[in-house]
Order: sequence, then structure tokens, then C-alpha cells
Amino acid sequence: MKTIFSGIQPSGTLTLGNYLGAMQHFVQLQYDHNCYFCIVDEHAVTVPQDPIQLRKNIRSLAALYIAAGIDPNKSTLFIQSEVSAHTQLGWMMQCVAYIGELERMTQFKDKSEGKEGVSSALLTYPPLMAADILLYNTDIVPVGDDQKQHLELTRDLAERFNKKFNDIFTIPEVRIPKVGARIMSLNDPTKKMSKSNPNPKSYISMLDDEKTIMKKIKSAVTDSEGIVKFDKENKQAISNLLGIYSLCSGKSIEELETEFAGRGYGDFKEAVGEAVVTTLKPIQERYYEIINSKELDDILDLGAEKANQVASKTLAKAKRAMGLGRKR
Repeated sequence: MKTIFSGIQPSGTLTLGNYLGAMQHFVQLQYDHNCYFCIVDEHAVTVPQDPIQLRKNIRSLAALYIAAGIDPNKSTLFIQSEVSAHTQLGWMMQCVAYIGELERMTQFKDKSEGKEGVSSALLTYPPLMAADILLYNTDIVPVGDDQKQHLELTRDLAERFNKKFNDIFTIPEVRIPKVGARIMSLNDPTKKMSKSNPNPKSYISMLDDEKTIMKKIKSAVTDSEGIVKFDKENKQAISNLLGIYSLCSGKSIEELETEFAGRGYGDFKEAVGEAVVTTLKPIQERYYEIINSKELDDILDLGAEKANQVASKTLAKAKRAMGLGRKR
């Protein structure tokens, strides 16, 4: 049985893209693997956050994990800041990382560009991410292709530490889902669907109501051709909607192309919207059932306890290898 680790920032309600591209796969993975799902709140504070809203986002994200189908009896769901080994090993990873390789990270360049004051934590974000992964002897990290660079650095840091001190860390494998890995924006199909986009019409939130979902799908950009056909080169917008519809309905792209042959975009968008509503409705019902419940607190308490047991053992081995603390 392989060990899988994944972390998501609590920086707002997850989008349909997050669900189809990541969380849906997590639910499937937990039946065949040893899974750790982490709410990475310490990563979130690398950029300014409102403390009250951050706590709400943390709880909301935890509830969405459970509502989407993560089973606390099969997976370990926990909050990063409740397992102190993450920041301790994060510092140790900083000590083996080089400034030059951190400055080359694309996300650091993007988030710091044009800003006068940038948090030093934004630069050292990747070593903390490496610590998150390495603490659990992770074999596989399922990520979107925008995180591939960070995962390659994680592998480099693990190999560097192992070579310099001792073979402590498992070298993780990066896994990018072939289907649904990148759901694009509804108003600009050249960009990934993101909850950080200032235009709410560009994404569907997992908690959007039926009316809002239908309105957003109907206002999604298309093209002037009027043909429902998958063509990523020339028909990015329609291809994106077809991908969404396929993942929500379980029908293949070919089936959908046949079904909508000779029909207009109006009928097509109506069907896409209905498929999205059907997919998200049971998740939303479960979310509102547990968001303020003791059940959710119990799940997170248990997750933190399980994560601490594993992480503290790995941290102790790494500290001994590095020469930290007293010899016992």
C-alpha cells in the first residue's frame, strides 16, 4: 500500500475545478492507499490573511473534504498548524535549500512581481511544502501541473538531505491526473479556474446555489462556430465545458459530441449546468449538515493525533541525523 499526501490552502471556498481536478480523485485513492489530506493553513499566511476569515476558511475546507467523500476511517484529515513537526522540519529543509533555487520558483516570481514588500515566507514556502510531504514517508503526491516545480524541488531537497546526513526520507513521486487535472476559467479558457480570480463569473464555487451555477454556465464564453466539438487547439472554451460535462455526467467526450450534434450552445450549456448542479447538490447538503457540528471537530482532533504520531517519529529521525538536540 502506497502513502499519498496532499495539501490544500484554506484561502476561500473550493471551486468545481478543485473538486473535479483533485478532490474527486482523492476520494477514489483512499480505498487503495494510505492517504493524508492536510489543510495547509501555515502556507496560507505567506500572504496577508484576516484571522477570523482564515479560521472560517479552515473549517469550511475541512467540511468540504468530508462532504466530498473523504472518510476519516480510511484517510487522515488534519490541519497543518496542529502538527508542529511541519514547521520544525520546514526550518531544517530551509537549511539545506539554496536561495537561488528558491528565487527561481515560478510561483514566487508571480506573487512577488511588482510588489515593494514581500514576505520572506513566500520565498521559503517550498521547503515547508517539502516538509509537509516528507514527514509522512510519502510515495505519491497528486498535484496539478502548476505545482510540479515545487514537487521537483521537494525531491531535490530530500535527496540532498539523505546524501549529506542519512537516508531518512522517501523520495516522493509526482502524479498529475491525466483527466480533469486542469479545469479552465469560464470567461478565459487560457487560464486555470481559480478561486483567487477577482471575477466570480470565471469559476463555480462548490457552494454556489443552483441559480448561480446555471447563470455562470450560461454566461461562459464560447465561440462563433456553434458546433459542440472537442478541440483544445481551436475551441478551448467549448472543450473546457465538454470536459466539465464529461466529468460530472460520466459520459465520454465522444458520447457528448454525438448527443449534441446539430444542436446549439444554448441547449449544451443548459445540460452542462444541470450536470454540475446534480454533482454538487449532495456535497452541499452534507457540508451544511456538518459545518458547525461536533462531528467535524472530532474528525479533526483524531486526524491531528494520527498525523502527530507519524510526523513526530520522522522528525526525530531527521533531527538525530542532522545532529540536533542531545544524544540519548
